[in-house]
Parts: sequence; C-alpha cells; structure tokens
Amino acid sequence: MTAHHDQRARFDRAQGISAVVLLGLAVYLGVLVATGTINNYMNQRFQWLVVLASVLFALMGVWRVWEWARPHDHDAHAHHDHDHARLNWWSIGLIATPLVLGVVVPSRPLGAEAVNGGVSFSTVGVGNAATFSRPPLERNILDWLREFNRVGNPASFNNLEVDVVGFVYREPDMPENQFMVARFTMSCCVADAFAIGMPVTLENASAFATGTWVRIRGVLQAGMFGHHSIPIIHPTSVDPVDVPETPYLYG
Repeated sequence: MTAHHDQRARFDRAQGISAVVLLGLAVYLGVLVATGTINNYMNQRFQWLVVLASVLFALMGVWRVWEWARPHDHDAHAHHDHDHARLNWWSIGLIATPLVLGVVVPSRPLGAEAVNGGVSFSTVGVGNAATFSRPPLERNILDWLREFNRVGNPASFNNLEVDVVGFVYREPDMPENQFMVARFTMSCCVADAFAIGMPVTLENASAFATGTWVRIRGVLQAGMFGHHSIPIIHPTSVDPVDVPETPYLYG
C-alpha cells in the first residue's frame, strides 16, 4: 500500500508540474504574440501557428489540472500511474526546455553581431517581387536590392533619393568612409534569415558604431564598393533610431 501510495504521489506531482509547464508555455507564447516580440523569431505570415499552439498548450494544461484534481480508483490505476509517472518526467523536461530558454535568454532581433559570411547585395532566395512601381522614398533595403538586380545598370539609379533604416555593418577591409546599412531578411523564421545591405559612403562614417540602427536619407550614385559596381548611398542625413518594431524584411 505504501509503495502504491508513493507511486501515486509521484504521478500526482508529475501531473501538477506538467500542468504548470503547459500553462506557462501557453502564457509565454501568448505574451510573445501580444507584445510583438514574436517578430524577433518568425515571419508574420506564420504567427497564427503560434497563436494556435498557445491555445492548444492552454487546453492541454487545463486537462492536466483536471486529471490531477479528479478522484481516482487507486487499485485500478496503480500500474497505469507507475508507467505514466516515468513518461511524464521526460515530457515535462522536453516541454519545459523552450520555456526556460525563452525566459532566461533575452529576446532580441538579429543584428550586426549575428552576420556570418558577410552581407549580401543579392536577393536570391527571397523572391523576385516587382517593386519598381513603389516610389523610391517608400522602398526599403530589400526593395532597392530587388531593383538593382532587376535593372542591372548601376548608373540608371544616379540621383534617386533613398530613405532606409538598418543597422551599421562593416567588413574588416572596408575604408573608414564606408559601411553598409543592413537588415536581415527571412522567408519563414530566423533559421533561414540572412543579411542584405546597401553600401554607404560618408566622410564621418567612423562616427557610427557597428550595430547601431540608423535612418539614412540621401541620394544614389553608381560607384565601386569593394569589387562591385553598385549604386552607393551618399547621405544627406544619418540619424540613430530605435530597433524597428518589425526588425526583419520578409521575402
């Protein structure tokens, strides 16, 4: 009787803890969506899946609470409780891992420190949507790179005005008067994100630290950036800004 009582107690603890973890995960995912922090992790097109997951975790948590609270026939459930107690601890650990990581590791968007392999001038892998009908001052970095790839002739962009937001990025061999204004683009989630950017030439470029988010207004002029012939931004103003509410550009 004592052994069965211990098994039952372990099963009840597992049920109670799993209910707390499931409900905690439901609340965590709901907060990510409600606060917009989910934008740091995935494309807005797929965020409904997170909402669905939050609802499902909440329902599973409520079911666990009911299972934990309802009376049991101890003799009929002895073996059942013993088997599920062991299974519950594995499932609790598995489900609790993303919850613990989400709480312990601060959420923030990818920036200059996450660039691996450099910033791309190409839009390969992020679609080829036409943007030429969009006024130049309404184009973001991804829009401009799509246009550069579509037209092909850098000189055709001379004197066009730009107004873009991104973070400052530098390669070690860049001249002191140059940097890139960059953003990460993604199709689904941060797992497929990669950095794209536009080159900037500015006399006091060194005044802007790598990783600083800036709004750059200026004009384009064809020129050489490294080994690339590409339209280069010549700013009329560079202003530090907060990280955008939606930090990524979506392909």
